[in-house]
Amino acid sequence: MDSYILDWIKFATMKNILHGLSLILITMAATLFSIEQAGAQQDHRMIRIAKIQVDPAQLDNYNAALKEQMAMAIRVEPGVLTYYAVADKVNPSHITILEIYADTAAYQSHIQTVHFKKYKATVQNMVKSLELEDVNLIDMAKKPGM
Repeated sequence: MDSYILDWIKFATMKNILHGLSLILITMAATLFSIEQAGAQQDHRMIRIAKIQVDPAQLDNYNAALKEQMAMAIRVEPGVLTYYAVADKVNPSHITILEIYADTAAYQSHIQTVHFKKYKATVQNMVKSLELEDVNLIDMAKKPGM
């Protein structure tokens, strides 16, 4: 074969490879965009912040009941996704809990469980005030593996 034909074959092969790669990249970008859009549109999580003031004399008992309830809910309820409970450094009887549920149905199911009802009955005379605030997630960032 003469060099013109070989050059043309190389060019045509390279052109096909580049075309194929560009189609793959476009497909990947479109897929990622679709997944991101679908995730944003289908995020029905219920996120709540509970602000609780506990009787300081009963704080240890309250914390024990809270830990028990949180551990049980995470272990047995698929719709209970996350709990973070924190205490104010200056006034540890001021507790804030970040709760994340798969959706409102998961939350409604949660408050009907035996372990949640036990928690509520146990702490009813320990809690001086309770403020519940439903919030929307703006964004989240965390280190991988955490």
